[in-house]
Amino acid sequence: MSSVPKITRKKSITRRNLWFERLMALLASANLGLVLFDLSYTPWRNFWLQGNIHLLNSTIKIPLPPITKWYDPIKGIEPNRDTQKYLDTVNALEEQVAQTGLQSPQVENLLAELRRLSSETIDTDPFRVANKSGTLEKIKNRMRDRIGLDSARQSFNTFWTQDYLSKYGWQKEQIFFNTKIRPLIETNYYRPIGENGEFVDYLWIVDLPFVILFGLEFLGRTWFISRRHVGISWLDAMLWRWYDILLLIPFWRWLRVIPVTIRLNQAELVDLERIQTQVTQGFVATFAEEITEVVVVRVIKQVQGSIERGEITRWLFQSEKRTYIDINNINEVEAIAEIIIKMLVYRVLPKIQPDLSAILRHNIESILKNLPAYKNIQSIPLLAEIPNQLAEKLVTEISQAAYEAITSALEDPVGSKLSAQLVQHFGEAIASEAQNQQTLEKIQSLLLAMLEEIKINYVERLSQEDIEQIMEETRKIHQLSQPQDGQISHYK
Repeated sequence: MSSVPKITRKKSITRRNLWFERLMALLASANLGLVLFDLSYTPWRNFWLQGNIHLLNSTIKIPLPPITKWYDPIKGIEPNRDTQKYLDTVNALEEQVAQTGLQSPQVENLLAELRRLSSETIDTDPFRVANKSGTLEKIKNRMRDRIGLDSARQSFNTFWTQDYLSKYGWQKEQIFFNTKIRPLIETNYYRPIGENGEFVDYLWIVDLPFVILFGLEFLGRTWFISRRHVGISWLDAMLWRWYDILLLIPFWRWLRVIPVTIRLNQAELVDLERIQTQVTQGFVATFAEEITEVVVVRVIKQVQGSIERGEITRWLFQSEKRTYIDINNINEVEAIAEIIIKMLVYRVLPKIQPDLSAILRHNIESILKNLPAYKNIQSIPLLAEIPNQLAEKLVTEISQAAYEAITSALEDPVGSKLSAQLVQHFGEAIASEAQNQQTLEKIQSLLLAMLEEIKINYVERLSQEDIEQIMEETRKIHQLSQPQDGQISHYK
């Protein structure tokens, strides 16, 4: 009962149950969407923060709600104190320049602080905690390109000076910093580590209401199944709905895609039967050819090995020495031989008797023609038909006598025993003669060659077209054997 439920759409769900299934499927889908958003939030945080999409040499900005303001606390994300202090100092510089101008002592103090903070940032790399050291390298490269120096430290020290900002224009350099450098610095953050050694994450708080809801539904649904169907315990019902347990576990939440997919199909919101059929057939078609070749080649090699080791010969010709398990106290070989003999005598011989009589008549006439008196009799008009009548009578008598002798032998207990003895002695004679070393070696050689030819001509010629044809025939058989919609119902 714990097998994977087949993804099929059923028409037997009542309208009330269908709406309930759809409601729970949509809630499960919303929960899965939350899980997938959570998994992608950290890698995509730059987009949620700034809404920028970079296409070749252009940047498209998409207006977004303050998603990072809402979701950063759930991921335990806080502003990085070092990079935030850097930006706060730049903000203070902009305000001071606006109040006192660029050449004031207050501005020089702030520029000196920015030079110190720049060197400290290069040395300590505050981006490393957020796994954004590449962002720092991008900042350094942009500053090098702006100033034209190889050293990032010297580039920052040159940029944050009154002489440089006066020479190249404060407003122009302010725009450069706010468009090329500030957005990169703003993407940095700090994320504390908990006592378990992992990053702090409060997703469980948002996920808990969903888990409680799905847990209550799981208990109620499985209890209803156990009460409705005789012979199914509550535990069996839980095993039947095993995939719903994936909605309850607090780890590997991405596995919830399995129950969500099944629920969407059961609620008739999506139709996955065609997809399942194609996936299954593609999987089978991929491996069927190789599996078939491996299995058949292995069987042939085992038979070849048995022939080379003489096991088949010993099994055939030394039956009295081998251990054999008889499950019905019947010698199947003798029974089959008896059936074949009776079939030949009672069914086959009567049908071919005219042909046998014709052959026998031809041979008798040939013998009579070779007799010296035959020509003399043929020359006498009244006696000319005697040889032909004699031949006809002999044929009839011989064939009838032979057939009656055979049938009598089969029906007579003594005759039947003698016939069985004849079959046994015939088989023993063949086995005795076949045990001749020369004969055995020739038979084994021929058998090995025949199996090798089978392997080459049939097994190793299996092609993808063969498999596809088999799959197509299987699909047609499956469609013919499928019941019509509504004939089979399933319980929830």
